[in-house]
Amino acid sequence: MTARSVIMHVRCRPGTGAETCHRLLKVLGDISPVVQPLPPGAALVQAGGVLRLHRTDPGALAQRVRVRALLDAGAGVRIGVADTWATAATTWARTGGSGVLRLPDEHAVRQFLAPLGIEELHGVGRKTAQELRRYGLHTIGAPAAQQESLVYRLILRQGRVLLQRARGIDPRAVVAYRPPETSSVSHGFDRDIVDPVLLRAALLDLVVSLAERLRARDQVAGGLSLSVRLAGGGTVEKTRRLPAASHHTDELRTVLWQIWDALAFRRARTRALTLTAEDLTPAGAELSVDPAREARHRVEPVPDRVQAKFGRAGVRPAGAYREAG
Repeated sequence: MTARSVIMHVRCRPGTGAETCHRLLKVLGDISPVVQPLPPGAALVQAGGVLRLHRTDPGALAQRVRVRALLDAGAGVRIGVADTWATAATTWARTGGSGVLRLPDEHAVRQFLAPLGIEELHGVGRKTAQELRRYGLHTIGAPAAQQESLVYRLILRQGRVLLQRARGIDPRAVVAYRPPETSSVSHGFDRDIVDPVLLRAALLDLVVSLAERLRARDQVAGGLSLSVRLAGGGTVEKTRRLPAASHHTDELRTVLWQIWDALAFRRARTRALTLTAEDLTPAGAELSVDPAREARHRVEPVPDRVQAKFGRAGVRPAGAYREAG
């Protein structure tokens, strides 16, 4: 395993929520700048260039990642460590009680892969596995030991890729994650809604959810856009910039009410609402001389953690609990 290629395949426990996975990506981003999400519930980390920075070896760094993931993101993970994407992705499922399995060199890779069932090789689907078994190739080591021409004939265009991965070869690079530049939440009604109280309740729920998502992703929005789909099929949309990029619920809510008031709906029948945070950028340190504002923002992580643990109904503003279709 070379210093230039130490790939971790980080896999969450089944059923891990989306927001927990987003927090995990932030943790991984603190370990290495090259992190690639593999939705749902997994990510690749290229750690080869940061071992010297962390003053440790790949196995110890993977254990450190597991601890950070649990403490900072609430995510239980298993990690396979190898020098290629496919091998690391095959490794994580056999980490055992330690939660980490590292294959330090080519010999270890061959010894690990050879006895595994062919269906355990990353990227091999059920139909391909059945076809290979029909020809007597039951383990990963079986095609790896065959002549290339034979494997190519058996499964045609997939033969080259399968043979390479069975031999621990995968030229794919880990591609650094770029957060989305926008993020949206929507609410659809099961009937036409005119009542302004119900509409404002739905809008309040949307802006709270959107703010929680941005904080979980450590992003701030430069603007908000509200799209209103009317009963006749038409759509009205309005956008407004924030005075300063933010992910705080009260500041996003203030701008949302400005947009809503500017639309000046009176008796328009509404079927759906979509709220979009635009011009997303990484959140930075905030400086404020307003004690009241600081106090409001300091308590925001508390309901965020409750939401992450118990779901959207955990803590909501009173106004968002009204029946809204």
